[in-house]
Amino acid sequence: MTKEEIISKLPYSKPFLFVDELLHIDENGVEGTYTFDENLDFYKGHFANNPITPGVILTEVMAQIGLVCLGIFLLNDEFNLNTSIALTSTEIEFLKPVFPNEKVTVISEKIYFRFGKLKCKVVMKNEKEEEVCSGTIAGIILTPTLSKGEGANIE
Repeated sequence: MTKEEIISKLPYSKPFLFVDELLHIDENGVEGTYTFDENLDFYKGHFANNPITPGVILTEVMAQIGLVCLGIFLLNDEFNLNTSIALTSTEIEFLKPVFPNEKVTVISEKIYFRFGKLKCKVVMKNEKEEEVCSGTIAGIILTPTLSKGEGANIE
């Protein structure tokens, strides 16, 4: 599956699609980028005259690139319209603000993927290569096959 095919299978659309490009993906992790458009609605009210990207949005970017894209890659042909995705836990530390028009890179390393649960160590960096946030994110990715117990131990 190509990087473009993975992005096309994401269950999101603009303005809630937070993946511009996947730079690298394999069975152990993924690296991708996203640039925050200054016209996104959440900037209009998040700190008047000095907008910054809300932490929940940074977490979403990390989850879309670092968890969902990797899950689609790992499931390959098993991922389809009947696949269910749910975020189950996050533990993120925020270190620096991210401003409108900033490009960020998300680097995710798989901790494990078994019984439909994917857990990753994820780092977000700005264009200066400074770490802006990092932590762990986990989610459940169930296909009809996995939810019936078949092939549930994928690693």
